[in-house]
Amino acid sequence: MRHLRPLVAAASAVATVAVTALLTAGPASAATRNYVALGDSYSSGVGAGSYTSESGSCDRSPNAYSALWAKAHLPTSYVSVACSGATTSSVISTQVSALSSATNLVSVTAGGNDVGFSNIMQTCVLYGTTQCVAAVNNAEAKSQSILPGNLNNLYNSIRSHAPNAKVVVLDYPVFYDTSVWGCIGLSSTSRAKIDEGINMADGIIKTAVAAHGFTFAEARPAFVGHEICDGTSWLHSLNYLDIGESYHPTAAGQSGGYLPVFTSAAG
Repeated sequence: MRHLRPLVAAASAVATVAVTALLTAGPASAATRNYVALGDSYSSGVGAGSYTSESGSCDRSPNAYSALWAKAHLPTSYVSVACSGATTSSVISTQVSALSSATNLVSVTAGGNDVGFSNIMQTCVLYGTTQCVAAVNNAEAKSQSILPGNLNNLYNSIRSHAPNAKVVVLDYPVFYDTSVWGCIGLSSTSRAKIDEGINMADGIIKTAVAAHGFTFAEARPAFVGHEICDGTSWLHSLNYLDIGESYHPTAAGQSGGYLPVFTSAAG
């Protein structure tokens, strides 16, 4: 048995080295994360405040869900090129160039501006119920006719620029809690119609995401109980002092609504 002792000692030394290597390996060695955030104002963080000077009119906020996730998870690299007012076509033309074969995590919200979310809300606020319902009806028809093709173009572009990435697509929360009576502002008919239009757009986005094998991160449930008309709304209602923030998530909406949904989807 004496001749086995050197072999046992050698095996023990190898095992010790292996365990030490596992214990001292940093998290980056297990999972390098190169993260790029794309999209419109819901991704840039409009409504969440403290916009960075470098982002100009894109209004990127350190309180946006992507920035909060990056701060908590310390990815190898992170950049947000999301921009207020972005459409699917402008994401393609001005944002996807930030992607590369090294990008392995992408987030995006897009599609709302393709069907004129902001113009619809302006019509509803200024011209009343009849015009509001008509505007949403037009947007719903537009959603059905153009949004599937526009999203297909966008998702194809994202995949071609980031062939190795997990792509997480987030949807839009509905604006109003229609179960609340006595809510000041738009009529109950207008509020219900606006929510209907958002749900339709979200459904089209969900279908397109599935067709491309991306991950759909549904934000709507997270905002239940925190919609406009609720006591603790995570969405700005009409803000005359800053029209651009109207109907966008607050900082609490980004941290309490979008962030947990994205964190779960990103894995």
